[in-house]
Amino acid sequence: MIDELVRRLSSARSVCVLTGSGISAESGLPTFRGVGGLWRTHRVEQLASPAGFERDPVLVWTWYNERRAAHGQASPSAAHRALAALEPRYPDFTLATQNVDSLHLRAGSKNVVELHGNLREARCTGCGATYSLERGMPLERIEHECGGRFRPQIVWFGEALPQREWTLAADAAMRAEVMLVIGTSAMVHPAASLATRYARDAWIAEVNPEATAISDAVDLSLRATASEILSDVVARLGA
Repeated sequence: MIDELVRRLSSARSVCVLTGSGISAESGLPTFRGVGGLWRTHRVEQLASPAGFERDPVLVWTWYNERRAAHGQASPSAAHRALAALEPRYPDFTLATQNVDSLHLRAGSKNVVELHGNLREARCTGCGATYSLERGMPLERIEHECGGRFRPQIVWFGEALPQREWTLAADAAMRAEVMLVIGTSAMVHPAASLATRYARDAWIAEVNPEATAISDAVDLSLRATASEILSDVVARLGA
């Protein structure tokens, strides 16, 4: 079945990729919904919502500081590197990711749309000032002098995706001849709708070790890790 994926990619000019936490699991970062995932030790409402942050910003930042440190210790997987290698082949290549770990950027991908934000900086809820998270967020710096609080530059549950990023991703999906859906449960919306609603003219391939919410709707569903499939694809395309 990978032969058909290679054939489609070899003739395409416009490619859109959607990735989720599964691709970073190969770098040692646990998935949100998988066994041992990051959501298992605390309720989501405590860690990833405006209400949770208002209630206990120190708890929220303690957890995000740990996540940021884990991201820094992780290295891009073979799958991250393969996507970076594929990008220069195409006049139109967009990588939309639900991940906030920056591993795609560290692997060398250029046209990356971070749908759910990133953990490279924080922003003030009052004045919009930013603060670099290169060394994490000191808990004593959470309260800003303007009266606001620094929060992670992350899209939390109940919040809308940033309009610019969403428009870039949706437009790329609508243009795509081939769309790859990699390492995502396809349960988080609106990101999942890039494949189910916006990629109307695209041939869609899913790469995931397990069946997902869209497995029955895509043109090809490959049951393997992203590193296995994408490394093979890159080798065959000579990218």
